[in-house]
Amino acid sequence: MTVADIAPALLEDWLRERYFHVPVDISSSGVQDYTLGDLRRILGISADDLDAIAFRDSPSLGCEPLRQAVAARVGGRPAEQVMITHGSSEALFLALTALVRPGDEVVVLQPVYQSLSSIAEVLGARLRTWELDPADDFRPDLDRLRAVLTDRTRAVLVNFPHNPTGTTLTPGQYTEFLEILQGHPCYLVWDAAFSELTYDRPPLPDPGATLERVVSVGTLSKAYGLPGLRVGWCLAYPALLRTMTRIRDYLTISTSPLAEVLATAVLRQADHVLGPRLRQAGQNRETLLAWAAENSGRVSLPLPAGGVSAFPAFTNVTDATGLCDRLEKLGILVVPGACFGHRDRIRVGFGGRPADLRTGLDVLNDLLEELPPEE
Repeated sequence: MTVADIAPALLEDWLRERYFHVPVDISSSGVQDYTLGDLRRILGISADDLDAIAFRDSPSLGCEPLRQAVAARVGGRPAEQVMITHGSSEALFLALTALVRPGDEVVVLQPVYQSLSSIAEVLGARLRTWELDPADDFRPDLDRLRAVLTDRTRAVLVNFPHNPTGTTLTPGQYTEFLEILQGHPCYLVWDAAFSELTYDRPPLPDPGATLERVVSVGTLSKAYGLPGLRVGWCLAYPALLRTMTRIRDYLTISTSPLAEVLATAVLRQADHVLGPRLRQAGQNRETLLAWAAENSGRVSLPLPAGGVSAFPAFTNVTDATGLCDRLEKLGILVVPGACFGHRDRIRVGFGGRPADLRTGLDVLNDLLEELPPEE
């Protein structure tokens, strides 16, 4: 098997054309997008600041001001352990390519964002599944993690808050999770794309401040509303970063100096960018939860404790793809649960415009009323 044999990215296949043509998007796992004008106004970026940027190559690990800004924002690790990447997708690809060898055992969540399973699989890893049980609203069960760890486990790959369900570890579970891995020689690959999108508790800290073998990845695409900027990062020990750099020399080489300047400004004043979108997402979450409560006989919605995506199931719906197709024809974009291995569910994004969410839920309501009643 070669990298060319990697499984199709089901989520990207579904969104590839629809994302740009369906008018009302309640599919996304990120918050409402910012414009360049928004950033210039919020952060005080002048035309002269932009005009001064030279379009030369950036350093392989990213420019020093941005690496320092990431380290300061994440906390617990020095800038020497930071690599700037093209979103968290590149960070995950480089890190897993550097870590995983054929025959390694890798623990992955189920359901899962596909990059956290298919990359390791095409590299020859044997996947062992830490299942999040829908009967328990996908809440993480650490005994299930213990059951799949072996002395051959090379890496544990997780994202909390979780995509697509929004579940996460409680503070007590987080401590226990670290204790489980403290005595194991495996690596932890910690996908922190949604780490700052929490509602009832503070974000979980970066585990790299506690554990040695940790690769943490983050991005401006989700909580910061800047997916088109394509800026992410990886935090790891310098030896692993050197291997990742050697691989990157054959791919992207470096990131854009324009993107780096904007990203540095964002992270230096992160709360000014994150705050408004987090407040909006919190209000949208309340709208979604109220809608689910009003439709409790037809909708089963696990509480999204973080992120901006939810993963509801519907009474008498065994394959929700047809429901998603019907919504698309009515101008509403959602994601079929089949993209995450659960055909009876859909992913609903609630990080965008409040009016879009209300419109999408109203149209979904109309379709649900046409479904047969619960038997």
